Amino acid sequence: MEFHVDIGPQYEGEVIRKEDMQVEFGGPKAKAKFELVTLKNPDEIEHEKVEVIGPDIKDMPEGSSYPIAILINIAGEALEKDMEPVIERRMHMYANYIEGVYHMNQRNDVWIRLSKASFKKGLNSLKEVGDILIFLYTSELSAIEKISITLVTDEKKVQELLAEALKVYEARDERLKGLREEDVDLFYGCVLCQSFAPTHCCVITPERIANCGAINWFDGKAAYKLDPEGPIFGVEKGELLDPGRGEYSGCNQCVAERSLGEYNRVYLHSAFEHPHTSCGCFQAILFYIPEVDAFGIVHRDFVGPTLLGEAFSKMAGVTSGGRQVEGSCGLALELIRSPKFFQADGGLRRVVWMPKAIKERYKDVIPADLYDKIASEEDVKTVDQLPAFLEKVGHPWIKGEVELPI
Repeated sequence: MEFHVDIGPQYEGEVIRKEDMQVEFGGPKAKAKFELVTLKNPDEIEHEKVEVIGPDIKDMPEGSSYPIAILINIAGEALEKDMEPVIERRMHMYANYIEGVYHMNQRNDVWIRLSKASFKKGLNSLKEVGDILIFLYTSELSAIEKISITLVTDEKKVQELLAEALKVYEARDERLKGLREEDVDLFYGCVLCQSFAPTHCCVITPERIANCGAINWFDGKAAYKLDPEGPIFGVEKGELLDPGRGEYSGCNQCVAERSLGEYNRVYLHSAFEHPHTSCGCFQAILFYIPEVDAFGIVHRDFVGPTLLGEAFSKMAGVTSGGRQVEGSCGLALELIRSPKFFQADGGLRRVVWMPKAIKERYKDVIPADLYDKIASEEDVKTVDQLPAFLEKVGHPWIKGEVELPI
């Protein structure tokens, strides 16, 4: 099969700036966007069928933004249900193999851009994008025997489909409840984002989901089984060197190797000294607020400046790239549910600011006596306003009621 553009790993890491963009899908301007892989029975799939529902690339004005749903159905005797999110996450790698296509994030945070140059070469239909993805999936993953892809840009339809996709994501994350790092001998590592962040390596444990939010410990296990030589691999956790900070000898060794010697220590549960590296696909940022010696959290969909006076995009530019940035950590929002959420630094009880949307989404996990004491954008607009608010509500960190484990 011949395509209008070139395909290969040499295009990974290609960034498409706004002025070079023909169209974009998802991202901050689209309320509804997601990718979902579903394992089906073979007789439910018309092999290599690609369907486009809604406006196609050639029908879209230059510089426009559209919602997107990418539905991939797969079948294969060797495939298992647990492999769905693993194959779903491969979208990030395969989409970035396409000349003039930029793919970022995952699940319902996806952001895709197409360059003007590739559009002029003839890549003017999502049908061809689907054909390329099928070519890559079937070439690289022999376990996939049948595959079909549906790409939806109709806003109403994407919104309808998203509701069901969110239920699937929630069910995947639910599996981890009750499983602890102490219960397993093997963690997992992921370097899918190294095309954009060369020294980054995600360490995935039962209590630490990947920064992108798409790969938890069970997903890592399934990925390693599906493709032992792939970008997701086993990590022997080794000796527990620091229970509070979450430092393991095996993780240190892994990070040293995968960061090409840039880093040789990593704390899985602390934002200080040797924090986990941050890629660029993280869903949120935990950031230190020196004025109150505490933390804030901001997510990718937050519009406008945080109380630091900076937008998420600017903060992400400082945090990302595979660096260890003390006091600024990229993370998956589901990490908020982890019992070990930055436990060495005080955990949720040291968080003093987060957008209202995050507070509402994770109300069930935020302690009841803390919920109203964490400021949102409705309570505090600037850092200067923060101390008075925290004193007024009696935040436990400000009152000295939070004990650190170390």
